[in-house]
Amino acid sequence: MSDGLLGPAEVRALAVSLGLRPTKTLGQNFVIDANTVRRVVTAAGVGADDIVLEVGPGLGSLTLALLPAVARVVAVEIDQVLAGALPATVAERQPGSESRLEVVTADALRLESVPGPLPTALVANLPYNVAVPVLLHLLERMSSLRRGLVMVQSEVADRLAAAPGSRVYGAPTVKAAWYAVTRRAGPVARTVFWPVPNVDSGLVGFERVEPPPTAATRAEVFAVIDAGFAQRRKTLRAALSGWAGSAAAAETVLRAAGVDPRARGEQLDVAAFARIAEHGLAVR
Repeated sequence: MSDGLLGPAEVRALAVSLGLRPTKTLGQNFVIDANTVRRVVTAAGVGADDIVLEVGPGLGSLTLALLPAVARVVAVEIDQVLAGALPATVAERQPGSESRLEVVTADALRLESVPGPLPTALVANLPYNVAVPVLLHLLERMSSLRRGLVMVQSEVADRLAAAPGSRVYGAPTVKAAWYAVTRRAGPVARTVFWPVPNVDSGLVGFERVEPPPTAATRAEVFAVIDAGFAQRRKTLRAALSGWAGSAAAAETVLRAAGVDPRARGEQLDVAAFARIAEHGLAVR
């Protein structure tokens, strides 16, 4: 391929050369379709000034699509074999681009910082089994990330981009909204991966926003979110009784925050949860 991107034959050949057998434990499903990674880069809206953080680059399919479009790619890979092979793959397929690639061998869930200039965008094919925790961790720890696009399991994409009142709206949705405005950015068929997963994927884009104004900390707001969704069929008066100390105390806090005690968690936006957390400080 003239642009150096990987197709099905190249991906499989690389895997064979590395003695690699993709594992479900690490969520290893590699993109084998060049058009898909091109679409991801375009949908992410990244440009020549961006420093992109990529989590789980695997064999380099998305990395190779990103490098010509951005200033620098910082690729975080937990698999030591894959991390070690990525620079050579880039050097072979896009000579000269390897100087703008930084590979960090690490668990993204434990990542606190990366070498060099701060990343401005996150673009990644996230492992299915840890997609939401990784996204929330990186948004918390890396305030320099202003926007991004992640590929996740389709139902997770729906959940992350859901609006209040939606059947799939939940704690991950509200927590993501603390950091960013999210949007569904298109479907991804399972056939573009090797091995082929048993689910489809979806793209979720995000733009960083300021958290809602509140005297409560992020941790205090997230504790309310967790309590509010722990038992979805319960009213907030009942769901927050353990958090507030009693159902009566929960009702007092909810009314002070301007929230109907009969409402359920899936009806509230992040600003409402922040108000509840703030008013809860006085009674807890």
